[in-house]
Amino acid sequence: MQILLLGAGGREHAFAWKLSKSKRCKRLFIAPGNAGTAACGENVALNPLDFEAIGRFVIENSVDMLVVGPEEPLVRGIWDYFNQSAALQHIPVIGPSRAGAVLEGSKAWAKQFMMRHNIPTASYRAFSADQLQEGLEYLAHHPLPIVLKADGLAAGKGVVICENHNEAKREFKDMLEGKFGAAGDRVVVEAFLKGIEFSVFALTDGKNYVLLPEAKDYKRIGEKDKGLNTGGMGAVSPVPFVDAAMWEQVERKIVAPTIKGLYDEKIPYKGFVFFGLIAVNGEPFVIEYNCRMGDPETEVVLPRLKTDLVLALQHCAKGTLSKLKLRTDPRTATTVFLVSGGYPGSYEKGKTIDGLESVKGSLVFYAGVKTAGEQLVTDGGRVLALTSYGKDLALALRKSNRNASKIQFDGKYYRRDIGKDLQNWHPSK
Repeated sequence: MQILLLGAGGREHAFAWKLSKSKRCKRLFIAPGNAGTAACGENVALNPLDFEAIGRFVIENSVDMLVVGPEEPLVRGIWDYFNQSAALQHIPVIGPSRAGAVLEGSKAWAKQFMMRHNIPTASYRAFSADQLQEGLEYLAHHPLPIVLKADGLAAGKGVVICENHNEAKREFKDMLEGKFGAAGDRVVVEAFLKGIEFSVFALTDGKNYVLLPEAKDYKRIGEKDKGLNTGGMGAVSPVPFVDAAMWEQVERKIVAPTIKGLYDEKIPYKGFVFFGLIAVNGEPFVIEYNCRMGDPETEVVLPRLKTDLVLALQHCAKGTLSKLKLRTDPRTATTVFLVSGGYPGSYEKGKTIDGLESVKGSLVFYAGVKTAGEQLVTDGGRVLALTSYGKDLALALRKSNRNASKIQFDGKYYRRDIGKDLQNWHPSK
């Protein structure tokens, strides 16, 4: 099978690494890929949003399957583009239709979907710019803290938690006036849920689904979860507080109703569903949906997946996931991200990366990295992910942190406390 994978980040490097290990993968193309994915297959200079060019490449290179890593091509309708083309509609696209991708593309729509299907989530109201005054009045009487979310795609940074009403009003106004661009044309105001977050992932063929290993990511730039939100500073899997009882609730109250809701509403969806969840007093609630795998969670979830990923995707495409049983590595996996100085604010690119040859015992997934001659240099805010296995969380974290310290580039920063809040976890916490 010849596969085209779209994307260029750490998630896509993890996908490329996993796909390339399959005997079913004859040839792997990554568009546009990065310096790391080049070791797993063939990088091709295609823009993931140029559907016409992607379609031509698929036909000219006899591609058998398209795997979509990032959300934007899905939200813009790449599945629909292939499905509506006589020359392309026989090519399976792993990712939902535009209608399915609205789960991520509009937080307000996702909230409405959850309400229709009785899926537990925080109470909310949504406001557009022409409802500014109404929204400000609503905020004035809202319990604190207040969660504000840009309705559309904002690269993981469109969420603000406000501790007082003046801050909430200011952020609300800034969002509607363009702080997050078009993503903030509408703002969702949510009740704050106090608990602990985790992530669950399903692969669905539109009717059946299989569950992948759960994970917990760390979004804040600073240690002890302080500072601005980022695209993700690290992740761990498994998650100690997600026990059999929690899994039963997640599947019964959230996953199964979501997949059934998509099926009942006749929304084409063959791909991954990301459930951003929070456990509140032992009960799971949905914070958000994504229409693809998360990053950096993919960097710990796929390493723990023992089942052939290509086989799983073939079952997804054929609608036969009910015949597949996923196998999971019992070991813990942890990933720690090295980021550029100044991230998630302004930062410089082109910093020379040294020390990769000294990394032992960890997988290195490239995110914001490119080649400059013979040298690797930084090319993004999040640069490298160090993923390690261990018989327990402490051992895996020790490996990731030890190897993170060996790699050097000007301005390098990473959180040294990823996963440490879970090391001594017990049910009474």
